Amino acid sequence: MSKQVVLITGALTGIGRATAVAFANEGARVVVSGRKQAEGDALARELRTLGAEAEFVRADVRHEDDVRNLIDKTVARFGRLDVAVNNAGTEGQPGPVTEQTAETYAATFDTNVLGTVLSLKHEMRVMLAQKHGSIINLSSALGKIGTPGASIYVASKHAVEGLTKTAALEAAAHGVRVNAVAPGPVDTGMLDRFTGGAEGKAGLVAGIPAQRAGTTAEIAQTIVFLASDKAPFLTGQSIAVDGGKLAS
Repeated sequence: MSKQVVLITGALTGIGRATAVAFANEGARVVVSGRKQAEGDALARELRTLGAEAEFVRADVRHEDDVRNLIDKTVARFGRLDVAVNNAGTEGQPGPVTEQTAETYAATFDTNVLGTVLSLKHEMRVMLAQKHGSIINLSSALGKIGTPGASIYVASKHAVEGLTKTAALEAAAHGVRVNAVAPGPVDTGMLDRFTGGAEGKAGLVAGIPAQRAGTTAEIAQTIVFLASDKAPFLTGQSIAVDGGKLAS
């Protein structure tokens, strides 16, 4: 389908921003979403300079009214929803299990898990009626294994993996595909916060067979592929983009 209508949550920085640029360069119509109005408006203007039709809709994925409004405004503006990228997420508060609290759990799960549930709910509401669509959730390579000091984040990404498979099974007969991308360490502000600085980041990257962190553009290109008509029979999968980490 020409000129896909693409929605991206958590689009203002990192992987989300790179994904918005990648889809704009493919000629898509793009709706970007996040919590900061000024930054969102600036991103939409930038995407328009690339020749894309682009809009920003402010939304916090932790709140269902925001998510419902985001989906409804996307459809009202462009008439349909072909691709949804559920990228909004947080690393939460790193630290051992013994230091976690109900508050640190909620702060991570409300964005990473509840936000994915609400996004899937309203995206699928539209896509199932259309009988077509592709949804890509952002998981993590850590959601497939685990690592000390990241218990709540890892648990939240395990949940995203399960939600992806379940939603894919529910949607497959209706022409809707649901997949996940599971990045390894990617050079973003989130990675800097997660590792606590240059030394921690270097130690993490040293364990990657490719001997480097990934780039946001590399993750974005995988997302664009999963959303394309080049992957029509691919659903319910989680694609690790991790420089060989899970193979080691």
